[in-house]
Amino acid sequence: SIRVVAVIQDTVQIEKDFVGQVYGIKDIPIRARVEGFLDHIHFQEGTKEKEGQLLYSIDPQPFPAALTAAQSQLAEAEVGRVRASNDLKRVQPLADMKAVSERDRDASIAEKDASEEMVNAAQANVEIQEIQLSYTKIKSPIDGLIGKTQAKEGEFVGRSPNPVILNTVSKIDSVRVEFFLTENDYLMLAKKINKGGKAKRGLGLKLILSDGSIFDYPGKVDFVNREVDANTGAILIQASFPNPKGLIRPGQFARVRAVVEELDEGKLVPQRAVSEFQGRFSVLALTDSNTVTQKPVEILGKYRDYYIISKGVDAGEMVVFEGLQKAREGQKINPEVVEFESQYVELKSEN
Repeated sequence: SIRVVAVIQDTVQIEKDFVGQVYGIKDIPIRARVEGFLDHIHFQEGTKEKEGQLLYSIDPQPFPAALTAAQSQLAEAEVGRVRASNDLKRVQPLADMKAVSERDRDASIAEKDASEEMVNAAQANVEIQEIQLSYTKIKSPIDGLIGKTQAKEGEFVGRSPNPVILNTVSKIDSVRVEFFLTENDYLMLAKKINKGGKAKRGLGLKLILSDGSIFDYPGKVDFVNREVDANTGAILIQASFPNPKGLIRPGQFARVRAVVEELDEGKLVPQRAVSEFQGRFSVLALTDSNTVTQKPVEILGKYRDYYIISKGVDAGEMVVFEGLQKAREGQKINPEVVEFESQYVELKSEN
């Protein structure tokens, strides 16, 4: 006996793979905001860091000296303000009694106002020097995974060509994947998004890892770029995927599998039952008298481990599944009808 299967008709989601690159949901560069020699590295590369945790120390010299000088200038300005305020207090009563001219009073008021502005400027300079000094302690801006340091202890940093970006901290409890669609694929996806609104932004996105396995968590479309690249004819899509176990890391290349079309009545034949010769496809079908006949078929695409047939066979028709080498055109056989066991758990589309 020769095993045969029936052509299935079912709702079919046509999927297509796109090559994408992975980024953290946040990738924050760690910059040296002041110049100096790198004193100490306070973390271990490739570990998780907490927000506010000290990462790098830069030699603080000469920043404390600049801060002390600014504080001295502030103190001097404060003395000038007190002196100008006292002068005005003495002049104002005399001016009221016409004992001094209004010109002298106006000069005292101007002197007091100028002294206050000098204090404000000196205070601002102190704050600037404090900020500059604080930049010698570089802390993590977020909770995240830190990468390889771009500078070693003792190296001068903060001025090109020396390292300015010392490292990157990535938040990876979710990841972003960027990939490109052709205009035709984009139009199909856009119609699905517009039809279903925000709820359809999932589109059944799957992340295919380098070993061919499917990532546990489905993704959703975050945004579609505003324009099509005139050189490539492609448009950038960004999707996000939950990554609670931290399996996916920034910088990886991965394939994004998206549903680009849905057929209500797709005819499916196991790929093993289809033969190809010089780009033409055919199946060995059975007539009512169990006679083998070779039928050319047109392939619309792949669906899991099936081919989607657009023309050539009808739903329910029997085709040879195993024993293709034994069966011949015009041969009458004793068929054993079996049910094809797909390697995928569920055949029905998830709606």
